[in-house]
Amino acid sequence: MVQATEQHVDAAQVDGSPGRPPLTTRDGDVGHRSSTRQLIRGMFRRQRRGTALCASFWSLHQVCEALVPVAIGLVIDHAVSTGSGWAMTWSVLGIFGLFTALTMGWRTGLWFLSKAVLEESHLLRMQVVRRVITGRGIRTDRQTGELLSIATSDTHAAAELLELGSRIVAALVGLVVSTVALLRIDWLLGIGLVVGIPLLVLGLNALGPLVERRTSVQQQTIGQATATASDLLTGLRPLRGFGGVDEAARRYRTASRLSLHANIGAVKAGAAFTSASTFTTSLLIAAVAALSGWFALQERITIGELIMVVGLATFITDPVLNLAGCVFQLATSRASAGRVAEVLTAPEPTTSGTRTAVAGAVRLDRVHTPGLDGVSLTVEPGELLGIVTTEITAADAVTELLAGTRVPERGQVTLGGTPVSDLDVASLRQVVLVEPHAVDLFGATLREALRTDDGPDETAMGEAMTAASIAELRADDDGGLDRELLDHGLNLSGGQRQRVALARALLADRPVTVFRDPTTAVDAVTEHLIAEGLRTYRAGDNRATVLIATSAPLLDRCDRVVFLHDGRTAGIGHHRELLEIPAYAEVVLR
Repeated sequence: MVQATEQHVDAAQVDGSPGRPPLTTRDGDVGHRSSTRQLIRGMFRRQRRGTALCASFWSLHQVCEALVPVAIGLVIDHAVSTGSGWAMTWSVLGIFGLFTALTMGWRTGLWFLSKAVLEESHLLRMQVVRRVITGRGIRTDRQTGELLSIATSDTHAAAELLELGSRIVAALVGLVVSTVALLRIDWLLGIGLVVGIPLLVLGLNALGPLVERRTSVQQQTIGQATATASDLLTGLRPLRGFGGVDEAARRYRTASRLSLHANIGAVKAGAAFTSASTFTTSLLIAAVAALSGWFALQERITIGELIMVVGLATFITDPVLNLAGCVFQLATSRASAGRVAEVLTAPEPTTSGTRTAVAGAVRLDRVHTPGLDGVSLTVEPGELLGIVTTEITAADAVTELLAGTRVPERGQVTLGGTPVSDLDVASLRQVVLVEPHAVDLFGATLREALRTDDGPDETAMGEAMTAASIAELRADDDGGLDRELLDHGLNLSGGQRQRVALARALLADRPVTVFRDPTTAVDAVTEHLIAEGLRTYRAGDNRATVLIATSAPLLDRCDRVVFLHDGRTAGIGHHRELLEIPAYAEVVLR
């Protein structure tokens, strides 16, 4: 069971995010920042070779680019002014070599960096996906669409932090070479840059928190808009059924507008940052150029040295703007890294034990949890048990308790006499399968959508499809088991998707299988066929089946039905016996 997708999950506290209070306390803020730093350190540690090679080659590029105006100035002073053919030849060859080295340095460094970023973004993406869908899931307030945004865009943006180290090193190397060259030409020019550049960078760095806040809000609202759109598309069919499309569209428009305003704010902050960095850098270059021109008029420097100074001053814009860009990218990528880190460090709904699960009776012993008030029930091996509830919270509680994703406040849930909380999650999944009401189909064909760990053959697939009353999809005219499926099986009807998921759960053939409202999208005739097929398919001494449903045909095939009303056990018996209870009859016959 994918706890995250059912519980609505996400990952980053964003100060000032619209419509959502902060998710953590002051102590939580400290822990969140610490986990973000650990994530960033881990990225650089894993990709240290690629980032080091990128920094080396980009530093070579910056050195060569800084030496280009120096080389041109030397050509003016020692080749052009002297008219020496040999000097001109060597000058041309030297400049050609510089351009070749700087070009190859940039290309090679970019190759190493791209490889590192792609590898790390893929690694982070897989870590997020595994964290969300494996084990007992995570406890969070984020919606499915927000998790999707984190697993895709935020993981890549966080991996782009690897670029910052190489850019900063290369920019600093370029600035050092330029400063040394200027100091050799004239100490006053060199000192001016040594003092001016750090002040400029520190001033630009002061704008970083503003950019980061705006970017965080932007990412938060984009995730919320994505989540709203995802929920809208998933529930479009039932929304149309009860006329809720207009309200759903209104909510999406509201989320979209919030995202738009946040995006505009982030763009404005970025534009202001770029404008400030460009303007201040231009002022610095203009001051250096004017001062060097005056020195040339005073014959304090030569014409070749004047060209060197102007060229170096122009070149300095590249490393300075690189450093400024690093501040902006740091704000963006660090916010994304924070969201990824929050998912990776989110607590589990329950902790995983170490004991191996063994098939046996499932018991709820005086369980108290939201939705249940002292409920006790037993599912014996070989039994088909129905559970009817009058409240969704009670159905959710039973589903999560049986799946091992919730720990009761009081009481105990056991499997074969062992508390579920003590069981290893992987082994528990091999014994207990909980098929949720929401249907998710994976695979490009019907065969892939039905495939389980055991790799059932066509005969087994046919039997399970017959039991789920979906045998018509095996028709050769439609491709049979090789019938192509669109994303999530969207070219199937809602009832067909629900029955394919039912057949998939039957093929898994776990000792304990729990179904949550498995026939809500099918007609009455098909529902009777499924009820009989399910009863026949799951018959056996060791197979226990739990139906959390209100379907009369399904409940009529159950050995026993437990009726929960107001969080308590209101009746236990056969379906037709319980129809004498008015509250039960109202639920299952409406």
